[in-house]
Amino acid sequence: MPWSHRYIGTPMISFLGRLFYHSKIGDFNCGMRGYNRQAILDLDLKCTGMEYASEMIVQANLNNLKIIEIPTTLKKDGRSRPPHLKSFSDGWRHLKFLLLYSPKWLFLIPGLILMVIGLIGSFIFLFRNIQLGSIVLGIHSRLYLGAMVVVGLQMVIFSLFAKIYAINSGMNPKSDRLIRFLSKITLEKGLIFGGFLTLLGVGLTIYAMVLWEIRDWGNLDPVKVMPITIPAVYFIIMGVQIAFASFFLGILNIEYKRK
Repeated sequence: MPWSHRYIGTPMISFLGRLFYHSKIGDFNCGMRGYNRQAILDLDLKCTGMEYASEMIVQANLNNLKIIEIPTTLKKDGRSRPPHLKSFSDGWRHLKFLLLYSPKWLFLIPGLILMVIGLIGSFIFLFRNIQLGSIVLGIHSRLYLGAMVVVGLQMVIFSLFAKIYAINSGMNPKSDRLIRFLSKITLEKGLIFGGFLTLLGVGLTIYAMVLWEIRDWGNLDPVKVMPITIPAVYFIIMGVQIAFASFFLGILNIEYKRK
């Protein structure tokens, strides 16, 4: 085994597999496997490349199949030809599969991290600018922090879309916890919350226009006005996102009979 596979590729893929899917398997790429034929057929595996090895473990784990890993000693094989494994392309196929089948780690957790950082930073800037030595973080930093909140929210919404699609398409088994959670997020609640954020943004926009009118529609001081207009724009964006995302979640949850 090349050093890049032994110390980088295989350990990284196996670590991510254990992290994403709460598996105890030490080596996701090992191809020496024994399994119940019907149990594997019932998983209806889809992959056609090297990532099939990861798909088998992931789907078996998601469907609560019993998996046991037995240590073994491998010897160098006697093949005269070089291995047909392609380091980068096949490694990427494994990594891509692990990410696509885990909306939680692909969208939800990074999105929540962005939102938390953006919200905490925005809250701090409500009271004062931040000075780091000779560097003063002010109005422009607020712009980027607001963008982090918006992008984070979009990623969280994507995680819901992806998870519902995965369940409805049969890629993932049904999750009672997700079903209970979605039952609380109705279309009407989403529209009300999205509408509230949108109206809050419109209200701040009107307030900024009043300040503009007081100045006879002339030039405004960005340092005084942008703390109002920046959250106004982001509230409107998030409100519209949540409203339309609620409609799309409703579409994904429509029950229909398959032919």
